[in-house]
Amino acid sequence: MKVLKFGGSSLANLACFNQVASIIDKESQLDQVAVVVSAPQGVTNELVELVDNIGEVKVCDELFESISRKLKALVEDALSSQPKLAKEKLQTAFEELIVKLGQLIQGARLLEHCPESTRAQILSTGERFSVLLLNALLDANAIEVTTLEPKLFLITDTTGSEPVADLEASKVKFQSNYPQLGQVALLPGFIGCNSKGETTTLGRNGSDYSAAVLSVCVDAYSCEIWTDVDGVYNADPRLVKHAQLIDSMSYHEAMELSYFGAKVLHPKTIAPLSLNQIPCWIKNTHAPEKAGTLISNETSEKEAIKAISNLSDVAMINVSGPGMKGMVGMASRVFSAISWADISVILISQSSAEYCISFCVPGNEADAALECLNKAFELELKSDLLEPISVKRNLAIVTLVGDHMQQQKGTAAKFFKALAQVRVNIIAIAQDSSERSISAVIRDERTDDAVKVCHQNLFLKKPTIDAIVVGCGNVGGELIQQIKRQQAGLFEKDIVLNLVGIANSKRILLDKNGVDLDNWQNDLARSEDQLTLEKLNQFVSEAHLSTPVIIDCTSNESIAMQYADYLANGFHIVTANKKANTADLTYYQKLRDIAQAKQRRFLYETNVGAGLPVIDNLQGLLRAGDSLIQFEGILSGSLSYIFGEIHKGLSLSEATLKARELGYTEPNPAEDLSGLDVARKVLVIARETGLKLELSDIELESVVPEELAQITDADEFVRRLPEYDQTFQSKIEKAQQNKHHLRYIASIENGRCKVSIQSVDASHPLYAVADGENALALSTEYYQPVPFVIRGYGAGAAVTAAGLFGDLLRTLAWDHAQ
Repeated sequence: MKVLKFGGSSLANLACFNQVASIIDKESQLDQVAVVVSAPQGVTNELVELVDNIGEVKVCDELFESISRKLKALVEDALSSQPKLAKEKLQTAFEELIVKLGQLIQGARLLEHCPESTRAQILSTGERFSVLLLNALLDANAIEVTTLEPKLFLITDTTGSEPVADLEASKVKFQSNYPQLGQVALLPGFIGCNSKGETTTLGRNGSDYSAAVLSVCVDAYSCEIWTDVDGVYNADPRLVKHAQLIDSMSYHEAMELSYFGAKVLHPKTIAPLSLNQIPCWIKNTHAPEKAGTLISNETSEKEAIKAISNLSDVAMINVSGPGMKGMVGMASRVFSAISWADISVILISQSSAEYCISFCVPGNEADAALECLNKAFELELKSDLLEPISVKRNLAIVTLVGDHMQQQKGTAAKFFKALAQVRVNIIAIAQDSSERSISAVIRDERTDDAVKVCHQNLFLKKPTIDAIVVGCGNVGGELIQQIKRQQAGLFEKDIVLNLVGIANSKRILLDKNGVDLDNWQNDLARSEDQLTLEKLNQFVSEAHLSTPVIIDCTSNESIAMQYADYLANGFHIVTANKKANTADLTYYQKLRDIAQAKQRRFLYETNVGAGLPVIDNLQGLLRAGDSLIQFEGILSGSLSYIFGEIHKGLSLSEATLKARELGYTEPNPAEDLSGLDVARKVLVIARETGLKLELSDIELESVVPEELAQITDADEFVRRLPEYDQTFQSKIEKAQQNKHHLRYIASIENGRCKVSIQSVDASHPLYAVADGENALALSTEYYQPVPFVIRGYGAGAAVTAAGLFGDLLRTLAWDHAQ
């Protein structure tokens, strides 16, 4: 015989009842089936509320009417749509059920309280209704049904916090009262009786427990729990978008998962099945063709970690003090006191020599636990042998579960590293001796983030980047297009890149599922939000983003001055904006201190050479113990192009206009020809080598006179630039007479930085650099007399965007993907 159990979500309306009847019909054609049913969805909650308000006549009457209407509507729907139903029989049975409910309520009112037996009878009304209606539907299809009465066999012990069935006594009584069963047997779940014959309830997940007990009583070869999901998932699908269905798991794994909050089966439901080796399937009523999840004595060895669960609303009690050190029996006294108060201990963590004992209890039982411990240790507390017993509330437990975790090295390390990645503070740790579960106690508010990142790193093994692009001009727009082109390829390499935000100077567009990269311009134009730290923090919190990255594609100083706040609030920073790294030294160091303290990345490769790996190579040399002796470099792609065109015969103004049209210069070329941008770049390099310099310390020679360099209107600058052509031409001619080339060079030597126009001969490493190339010659202790040269194109939006993209990928915690 097979046992089928249908929960409330499987009996939510008449269509669901009909689906259940269809499943029973199909299964009964293959073998005998015993069916356990819950109350229709929502009914038990209203019945509980009714009992809790038994003294409030108006509230109680309203709830009674609501329940009656809901159940009556189901009966009327069935009668109108199923002409074969035995109408009078069904109506009579329903009226008797409602009358009895009213009598029970009235009796409790007269007593001015609700006895436990009466309470149980009221609360089980929903289950009895489900049996009544389902029986009628099956009877209409000529399916013979035996209705089972829980009071005749399901014996419970209700002395503990959770009612427990006496399996042996229940089986004997069942076989005595039901020696023969028809093809289908129906049992209302959730109820039993005590040794006195009084009706009792089975507590949390009572109908599941009923199914387990019935499975033992009928010697079932299988127990199926039918619900509204396809089976058991390796994480809560409400929290984790890509939670995966588990094909099979062991009784032990299921018990650990349910114990730590997963909505699988209650541990007391699993126990009877495990003891009697009865396999259990979790299946979907609304998709019966799906295989579901098998819970049995066997488990798949494909994954060492089977699932991650989370249990919220937990409180931690801490008992500590000098009087506990070396005192035998302290743990026994602590947990005896908790046991006397009938409080369930979820998790225990203890320091050496019993100096401190910490344990978790359900949040709603924390006050009772504290009260009983204060009474039990009253003398020790008065004598200061114990510190005041403390309670930490609003906690949660996140647990990894898997029978084969002990066979895989580094599981705990990966778990805790994932929590560290999302900056979750671990309050306590517990692991059972079998290594079947590893638990971490954290703040409840961080549960969603913790579960999401742990699932990503331990199951999907696809690290995620959540990027926000600030500035969508030439560079920003190109970066967005590069992200769009690369997303699919990165996903194939197990990297998930989500562009969740795009901002310009007026608006910000945010979407936790990823911005639509085909229509982002229109969507951004319609957005009413502006870029603020508060707005981003709210978005990150609501979207549960673990590693958000801000990519600054602007040259905006006010944004650069907010980097410290962004880093402090958990954002990685990737930037082409040099303003932060060339601000005063105090701010420069502050950014690095915060990034280190918050374990965030501050990456700025494009500050110097656009897409060239200048900063990365320099940092690598310095980490290896090298030191800089001398530096020379052409650090402006736009000026490299302009100076190259001049030697091809163009005037300074003609070359500048050509570079502007190609998009190599800033919108106002005065910013390039002033040399200030190059001065900022050489300052970044100097500071990387440890020189404590300010921007004002750079010796700067502008390409054009100060009068022109200070012009802020681009059109005016372009109009006036030809005034300087003749003067500049004389410099060109003088260099060419000596077979030299003019180059705009930044240098570092003897702790000093200089930016100037230099005339160099063919032997100079920067002589041939032109056409928008950047080139840097690093003379170091390791690289001399021949310098280490880095050379390549350093102008154009595509090159700079590619450099930003490279830094963006460096924010990944690569080891989490292993």
